[in-house]
Amino acid sequence: MIRFLLLFSRQGKLRLQKWYTTLTEKEKRKITRELMHIILTRSPKTSSFLDWKDLKLVYKRYASLYFCCAIEDQDNELLTLEIVHRIVELLDKYFGNVCELDIIFNFEKAYFILDEFLMGGEIQETSKESVVRAIEDADMLQEQCKATNGKN
Repeated sequence: MIRFLLLFSRQGKLRLQKWYTTLTEKEKRKITRELMHIILTRSPKTSSFLDWKDLKLVYKRYASLYFCCAIEDQDNELLTLEIVHRIVELLDKYFGNVCELDIIFNFEKAYFILDEFLMGGEIQETSKESVVRAIEDADMLQEQCKATNGKN
């Protein structure tokens, strides 16, 4: 099970965070700062897996963004790396070669994509097409609501 997922820039700016365990805001900020420092100071040639407290961290850098997942000790690191890659593929499919600005200016869509793919720290839907279809349906519904509200 994924405990939390963080998406941050090379400059240490948090772009997305999804927590699947209950923590206080103070604890979340402390963990986020600590993990960003650990990951950003690691050499690019080192492994994308590391032990942290009673969890394992799995992270991967795509362009200027780091995707980091904390998983339970007995979970499979390679599967988690595939999950991270699938998230990037979904973002790419929706945004068309996603970049940091897409995440910044459309964070609600990025969270929606995460929620369609992961729920409670577990994979909800494995099909990229199904996830993208759900997002496109939600976009269409939103446009219809705007059009309807605009006529009144």
